[in-house]
Amino acid sequence: MSNQRQQKPTLTGQRFKTRKRDEKERFDPTQFQESIIQGLNQTGSDLEAVAKFLDASGAKLDYRRYAETLFDILVAGGMLAPGGTLADDVTCTEFCLFKAQEDMETMQAYAQVFNKLIRRYKYLEKGFEEEIKKLLLFLKGFTESERNKLAMLTGILLANGNLSASILSSLFNENLVKEGVSACFAVKLFKSWLSEKDIGSVSASLRKVGMDNRLMELFPANKRSCEHFSKYFTDAGLKELSDFARNQQSIGARKELQKELQEQMSRGDPLKDIIAYTREEIKKNNISEQTMIGLIWSSVMSSVEWNKKEELVTEQAIKLLKQYSPLLKAFTSQGLSELTLLLKIQEYCYDNIHFMKAFQKIVVLLYKADVLSEEAILKWYNETHLAKGKSVFLEQMKKFVEWLKNAEEESESEEEEAD
Repeated sequence: MSNQRQQKPTLTGQRFKTRKRDEKERFDPTQFQESIIQGLNQTGSDLEAVAKFLDASGAKLDYRRYAETLFDILVAGGMLAPGGTLADDVTCTEFCLFKAQEDMETMQAYAQVFNKLIRRYKYLEKGFEEEIKKLLLFLKGFTESERNKLAMLTGILLANGNLSASILSSLFNENLVKEGVSACFAVKLFKSWLSEKDIGSVSASLRKVGMDNRLMELFPANKRSCEHFSKYFTDAGLKELSDFARNQQSIGARKELQKELQEQMSRGDPLKDIIAYTREEIKKNNISEQTMIGLIWSSVMSSVEWNKKEELVTEQAIKLLKQYSPLLKAFTSQGLSELTLLLKIQEYCYDNIHFMKAFQKIVVLLYKADVLSEEAILKWYNETHLAKGKSVFLEQMKKFVEWLKNAEEESESEEEEAD
């Protein structure tokens, strides 16, 4: 026991503390900063030479430990104090992003410097994203020109996949939003991004990290409307972005609407109440009847647990659709809506294998319930059917379509006789 007590000081005592103090001196970012700044001053404004210098320095300097210092210098010319001002206790360099010319060509050349550096030293990827997030929080500490250059660079890096769109979360900072800094910065950023890539690519990147539904947060709560967003970005020459946001909002509204319809059906609310609610939603969200009939069909088919046996599923579907045919009828006042419904039914029966044999029975039921007209069914049969399960469904419908055609011819000849 006494031996153990004597050993303790040698394990955790003085020598360990000394080592910690030495370590602090050895890993002082000032020395690292001076090495980088000296190298940048020597290479000057030749960005090819800068990229080569950074590549070679990675073998001698500890980029892993000093990633933040390295990126601060490349962007601002020196280490940044909290808030975005340059720390004034050490020399800075003129050869950095903030001192460069404010044009796309120069920003693309700078993007290449970062791209080469991160490709060469893959471990810097995470540190670079953290740096950009930090710089976005410091926007108020930068001049307008510095912000513009940072926005252009960030847009190019996002377009080239060097950054994840998750960095945009920094722009939702309350102070930046309140003072209009976020929205103003976003205009420059998205212009730069869209000059490199199309809106489809931008929306895919935003969707990947769940940013597609958050763009409204660039504005204060009292201005967070689709109208304000649309006007702001359209006036700034970014109509594509405002159309994308409007579309996202309507997708969100449609998802909510479908959820609410399913709940109303599960509760067994009266059909007249569901119809009144749906009409109200069409007006409120400016939804077309074609879109609405698709939502209603999906809601009806999701409102029950389906039997696993094919022969029982058809019976169950007929019973359910008989119950909801007045609801479907209320939103198929246009021929286009009827065709939309037919295509939805075809798609559903194809995607849910137990329903493959139910298609014809469903269509006939909805014809008898006055939801689908013979014109719509014939048009679907002759022209507009989908490729999904085409041969199976057309074969199922063959006899019924022949009957419809004969009935049509008979009624035409009766009319002629009457004339």
